[in-house]
Amino acid sequence: MLPVLVATSSSAQTQPNFTQFLEGVRVEARRAGLSQAMLTLALSGLRPNARVLELDRRQPEFTMTWVQYRDRQITSSRIDRGRQVFADNRALLEAIGARYSVNPRVVVAIWGMETNYGTYTGNFNVVESLATLAWEGRRASFFRGELMAALRILEAGHVTPERMRGSWAGAMGQPQFMPTSFERLAVDFNGDGRRDIWDDRGDALGSIANYLARSGWREEFRWGREVLLPRGFDIAEARLDNRRKLPEWAAAGVVQSDGTPLPNVDVDCSILVPGGADGGGQAFIVYPNFSAIRRYNPSTFYALGVGLLSDRVA
Repeated sequence: MLPVLVATSSSAQTQPNFTQFLEGVRVEARRAGLSQAMLTLALSGLRPNARVLELDRRQPEFTMTWVQYRDRQITSSRIDRGRQVFADNRALLEAIGARYSVNPRVVVAIWGMETNYGTYTGNFNVVESLATLAWEGRRASFFRGELMAALRILEAGHVTPERMRGSWAGAMGQPQFMPTSFERLAVDFNGDGRRDIWDDRGDALGSIANYLARSGWREEFRWGREVLLPRGFDIAEARLDNRRKLPEWAAAGVVQSDGTPLPNVDVDCSILVPGGADGGGQAFIVYPNFSAIRRYNPSTFYALGVGLLSDRVA
């Protein structure tokens, strides 16, 4: 059984264990070439964060229906705000879209879904959160790797320890990148030598675009679209691994949501009915770009939400 922790102090029994854990992290980091000065700044004064452990242990089972999720995420306020930030940042977004060959509306939609367009990026000390989760042991290897990546990011000077804030699980900045994702995919869009996904909008949005580009985004296609299914459509056909050419789905009677024919485009697509046979009737045809969005977050609901929000931001 794990010890009971409080947010402001640690028991005499647990604190030496955490102290020993941090000392092991220091040794590993020093062997990897990280500086003692940075490690002193980043690791001094850390304690196991009880709130992080509570949130980790109490993650709820995903029981929200598609309609509930859609109505919670794709709100009129989020759509209106998305339109405004798109207009306010049009030149930047067009430059990002041109550099990475990614639809800037989808970039804005992910930005909106992740942090409400940068207005809430999380206020946990990322190093403390990752250290807590790596020490706790349930997913120690994963979080220790993320912790070491966070220390390398600090060593490189992309952000200060004080500003490295994020979610309880260590997702950082406006795009909510985990540290290893930051190392692989964050970009210095403005060319100042730092990849600042916390406070530089170009770096943050450029990093989202780069993530999608590296995940296989194809500029010539949409993410997908809402469709109407023919009477008697076999719901078992509606799944991601059942891919057919778009004209094949059209020949089977699938049409756009306004009743017009599907485009005659040679691309593999899948049909999704996220609410199930009795879940409100909404159906979608999704293109390969849908898979790129799911690399950002594997939830089908999330990817559909991004797609719908991007359409409404347009």
